[in-house]
Amino acid sequence: MEFFTRYPKTVSLLDGMSEMVKVDKNGVEQLTIVVKKSVDELLKVFAHEGFTHVKFEHKQTLQIGHGLSLKLKKPWEMHVRLLEMKKGLVAIQAEVEVSRDYLQHLFCQRTPVLYEIESLLKKHQIEYKIWNERIRKYVKAIVDNYKVQLKTPSFPVLAWKPMVFFIGATGILYLFKYILTI
Repeated sequence: MEFFTRYPKTVSLLDGMSEMVKVDKNGVEQLTIVVKKSVDELLKVFAHEGFTHVKFEHKQTLQIGHGLSLKLKKPWEMHVRLLEMKKGLVAIQAEVEVSRDYLQHLFCQRTPVLYEIESLLKKHQIEYKIWNERIRKYVKAIVDNYKVQLKTPSFPVLAWKPMVFFIGATGILYLFKYILTI
């Protein structure tokens, strides 16, 4: 199952200038959504939409608490991080990636997402702004978009939890067999 989305390509800034969202070997540049809400209020909104806390993740420097994830169509999930900004503002960054349930999560492609979080905030009537960290300015409008396609891993996705159980159980059996032969 492939995942398709759009992501801003050209943005208009508050000062009237236009700026391209950069793409490099790692993918598209991350744009950040900024809201004037408390972290607790945001966590309630995300929980209401089905997001759950992430137990294991690479925390970012200004990250507040644990990230959140929402299962999408197999094997994809959306990962959301809340970050500290200046007083009274919380930044939201989101990406779609192979779910943490699969071994391929560690090395498969991922992409930042914006419109999915934007629609969630609109649904809950939460005002927001879009921030471009590279140029350190707010976005006034999105002029056009990239079409982003994440391809399902070529190697079938492998659930790691059953693998760990199977390997552990096999190891214990062989250990028991070894102990009985001593």
